[in-house]
Amino acid sequence: MIKRLERALVAAMLATVLGFGLAGTAQAQANNRLAMLTEGTGNITVGRTTSAPIGYVQFCAQNPADCGHGNGRGGRIQLDAADYAQLRKVNDDINARIQPLTDLEHYGEVERWTYPDDGYGDCEDYVLLKRRTLISLGWPAETLLIAVVRDKKGDGHSVLMVATDHGDLVLDNQEAEILPWYDTGYRYVKRQKQGDPDAWVSLGDVGAPATVGRN
Repeated sequence: MIKRLERALVAAMLATVLGFGLAGTAQAQANNRLAMLTEGTGNITVGRTTSAPIGYVQFCAQNPADCGHGNGRGGRIQLDAADYAQLRKVNDDINARIQPLTDLEHYGEVERWTYPDDGYGDCEDYVLLKRRTLISLGWPAETLLIAVVRDKKGDGHSVLMVATDHGDLVLDNQEAEILPWYDTGYRYVKRQKQGDPDAWVSLGDVGAPATVGRN
């Protein structure tokens, strides 16, 4: 309870500074959306340890302070309406602010995971920025998990999965809504392991894409 209160206080202070405060309408919408989520029944089943995406490995080599730091346990956020509204605000803001651009167009490389600090990026860059922003707002890193999927076209794609007591929720630059993982229509390949984010675990689809965000 104390830790949750501390997180809420940190989030409130940073939200004021960063402009992530909640208007009345946003709060009401968050209340309604949260009520539609089934509590405790939507966390994805994970499999064996698997290889980390090469883009993630290279990102960690260049940004070691933003990797590791697992708690060895994992955990779930006890999601309330204010938390959900903050997730929605961060997701909406970054999706609107960052313009999509493939790594090949952007850097002349097939795959590069990095922060989209110049305002352009592909899917994994959106994910990295969302994760960093939520951590700065007090969200536990162990609940913010980068995942690789096959999107509705079968292309490699990356999303941010948030482990909550209302299930694993997906923040996505291809979809405006924050959805439970099973409502996205995606095939899940792998994601960071809870409690040990530099390790990755299989999520069932064995056809791992060589790269993500090419389209």
